[in-house]
Amino acid sequence: MEGVGPNATPPTAIGDYGIVLEQLASMTRDHDFSALQQYGGAKGLSNMLKTNIERGISGDETDILKRRNTFGSNTYPQKKGRSFLRFLWEAWQDLTLIILIVAAAASLALGMKTEGIKEGWYDGGSIAFAVLLVIFVTAVSDYRQSLQFQNLNEEKRNIQLEIMRGGRMVKVSIHDIVVGDIVPLNIGDQVPADGILVSGHSLAIDESSMTGESETVHKDQKAPFLMSGCKVADGVGIMLVTGVGINTEWGLLMASISEDTGEETPLQVRLNGVATFIGIVGLAVALSVLVILLVRYFTGNTEDADGHVQFIKGSTSISHVVDDIIKIVTIAVTIVVVAVPEGLPLAVTLTLAYSMRKMMADKALVRRLSACETMGSATTICSDKTGTLTKNEMTVVEAYAGRKKLDPLNDSSQLHEVVTSLLYDGVAQNTQGNVFVPKGGGDVEISGSPTEKAILLWAVKLGMKFDVSRSESTVLHVVPFNSQKKRGGVAIKRNNSEVYIHWKGAAELVLASCTRYVDLNGQFQPIEEEKDFFKQAIDDMAARSLRCVAIACRQHDLDGIPADEESLDKWVLPEDDLVLLAIVGIKDPCRPWVKDAVKVCVEAGVKVRMVTGDNIQTAKAIALECGILGPSDNASEPNVIEGCVFRALSEKDREQVAKLITVMGRSSPSDKLLLVQALRKGGDVVAVTGDGTNDAPALHEADIGLAMGIQGTEVAKESADIIILDDNFASVVKVVRWGRSVYANIQKFIQFQLTVNVAALVINVVSSVSSGDVPLNAVQLLWVNLIMDTLGALALATEPPTDHLMHRSPVGRREPLITNIMWRNLIIQAFYQVCVLLVLNFSGKSILKLNDGTTHRATMVKNSVIFNAFVLCQIFNEFNARKPDQINVFSGVTGNHLFMAIVGTTLVLQIIIIEFLGKFTTTVKLDWKQWLVCVGIGFISWPLAMVGKLIPVPATPLATYFVKPFRRWRRA
Repeated sequence: MEGVGPNATPPTAIGDYGIVLEQLASMTRDHDFSALQQYGGAKGLSNMLKTNIERGISGDETDILKRRNTFGSNTYPQKKGRSFLRFLWEAWQDLTLIILIVAAAASLALGMKTEGIKEGWYDGGSIAFAVLLVIFVTAVSDYRQSLQFQNLNEEKRNIQLEIMRGGRMVKVSIHDIVVGDIVPLNIGDQVPADGILVSGHSLAIDESSMTGESETVHKDQKAPFLMSGCKVADGVGIMLVTGVGINTEWGLLMASISEDTGEETPLQVRLNGVATFIGIVGLAVALSVLVILLVRYFTGNTEDADGHVQFIKGSTSISHVVDDIIKIVTIAVTIVVVAVPEGLPLAVTLTLAYSMRKMMADKALVRRLSACETMGSATTICSDKTGTLTKNEMTVVEAYAGRKKLDPLNDSSQLHEVVTSLLYDGVAQNTQGNVFVPKGGGDVEISGSPTEKAILLWAVKLGMKFDVSRSESTVLHVVPFNSQKKRGGVAIKRNNSEVYIHWKGAAELVLASCTRYVDLNGQFQPIEEEKDFFKQAIDDMAARSLRCVAIACRQHDLDGIPADEESLDKWVLPEDDLVLLAIVGIKDPCRPWVKDAVKVCVEAGVKVRMVTGDNIQTAKAIALECGILGPSDNASEPNVIEGCVFRALSEKDREQVAKLITVMGRSSPSDKLLLVQALRKGGDVVAVTGDGTNDAPALHEADIGLAMGIQGTEVAKESADIIILDDNFASVVKVVRWGRSVYANIQKFIQFQLTVNVAALVINVVSSVSSGDVPLNAVQLLWVNLIMDTLGALALATEPPTDHLMHRSPVGRREPLITNIMWRNLIIQAFYQVCVLLVLNFSGKSILKLNDGTTHRATMVKNSVIFNAFVLCQIFNEFNARKPDQINVFSGVTGNHLFMAIVGTTLVLQIIIIEFLGKFTTTVKLDWKQWLVCVGIGFISWPLAMVGKLIPVPATPLATYFVKPFRRWRRA
């Protein structure tokens, strides 16, 4: 057989198929063209795989299961994420916790040595248990977030695509593709599996994901092999799947790598900086306390609970000294544990993971974590029209042919057979859509883009027989629809050897290329005198928000067609001297809630701009309908502008004009990119929506790229930060809400945690300096650390967004994390807690009337009251932190079940600790009066916070008063 290579293996039949898996995989992997020829090319291979090239596989469950068992499924084993034990190990690595474990071990050994095993293990054992609890809770929290990110990554990989099965186009998951499937490929698609090209026109593939080469590779019958994971850069094609899953290079590659979920967002980086700074301050304070306590101890100024001096030179035993020093070191280390806000990074992780999960429910799939928080700062949204602001449910509602408006619309008797013949050819062949007519009757099934589906349905109603029209001509060359030129074309050769070139696209642009039209008698007439009539028809339809599409053609000499395949692929179809066949007006109604969504954006300080490839009149009409343009708004330049006008401006002028633009019509993807660049230079934080391959640069350039999940190409999705799964503008607005919620939740947690930090540090430092002892010991502070770090983060980071967030201006990119409102709340709460608890520390025995019992018992009760009151203050402060700028902190609290559960759990555990676990926490049981004092102290913090919120704050951030002098000092 001619062309058969010496190494080509004859096909081996297996079961129902004429070729085995190894031969298929080997041919595709090695791009073995000689083996493909031996198997009979695409046609012969399809026969071996029991596939019809025109209609695909049968698609019944038995057939699919058989193929999956024989050739494998289009999935690959996922590399396992980090195990729970790994998270435990990482949580254990914290230096302060390691020091505490060492201190606990030493305390345990000394305690059991001096007090016996029965009593001596309490102090050391309690610290060890508290540390292990902190490690365990941190590991569980991190592990849960890791699982959530894995689930979201799996969702990202689950691409939906249309394939041909049983003669009809069906939408399936990429994981459901099987060997033998027939898959159409269009610009921007991802090649879903390994395969060979059956037919194609100007097909160019970006193989950089597999080969690393940036240049696109042209595919034709001489180079037909297609690799899974690559992207279609240009042209169209139909492929036969020959390899899936682990039997492809892409599958092997994906099975060997794991998704990186360690991405740090800008907010996380900033918070890590804040945490480091606070940690350094805490470390300095802890060292100071350590030095002070050691000096006091060795100079004989430290007394125990009974009033006895702890260290007497020459008489105190070494074991007692070591035990006391360990306790002092433990206090200092625990101050570091409380001061270092490990909860800050955890809070960001929690709120991002929570937001990502909830955004999925709101039809938004986050691809890049940073987009969650950046969306909260968005000042403008540049939105597409079709499918985003409108329903993308298109219907032809008006049509002109032969200088006549068709009425009724679907009556073909009004048209001459010359017009219908050419029209049917143009509609049937110049499309990427398909018409399926069930054999037993029933509704016709039409697939393709919404515009193509509308035109195909109209033509079918006129009387077009799709399969018949296609069989009466052969496609010579295809020019896919180009968003730059706003048109797509096809060259066909009829069975009578006549060659026609058909064009379909933006009505006014195609009309400009027409020199003739076909009248009602089927005669070709000059169009010059009638152009005003057709232009007026287009304007009238556009003013009623109809999308106008013109269908035209021209005859071409048979001799002028390139002879060889390579020249044919490079053939530039002539676009001039066209004959107008018809102009159709397509209705695409606005989405029902889009006007409300636009209104919400306006109230939130986010300007909505419409950027569309449609006629400027159509764009203006839709903008008015959606509320983007108000009835009293100026609807002239530059407020409403065409892409070509904006493109022609100088860079400086574009920056000025961009701020004023509300609607841009007849825009190309490059115009959208220029607009995004101009707006960003002007200081805007820009979110942009896109669906086409050519939108990728604008999506990448924008601060937040939003790709459409239904109409968007895989290339657009890859360039985007967030995928809007339902293509709905209302979902974009929900993303803005969640973005603001992320930022607000982090600020709530910062306010809550810094209040605890400041109060705990000041109380312990002042007490240690003045009395040589601290009221809050190591185990108690570790419990407080667990409340404020892990449980506090969980409670405040999972607050759902409220409407209140959308009544604020966007958060500035350089706005300080701690606002003046937060400083006010923080200072009031911390000052109150410090004052009350220090008063209790120094005068608590007399206030609580504890003079009846022993000094040791009185000190224990006093310290227990301080500890209990401090924890209850934090519980009430959690409520205050929920609404930093609102007086009613209980608004909507019952709707957040997790918050209520955490607060309830904390309260119950605190009661258990005080009443039943006193030996472990060095506390004693409190009577009802003492409990009442504790609850009263905590409760007062709530009305105090309400009154504090009435105090006005300056507009200038307080941080600037400290930052500016610091910068001047550094420069000096």
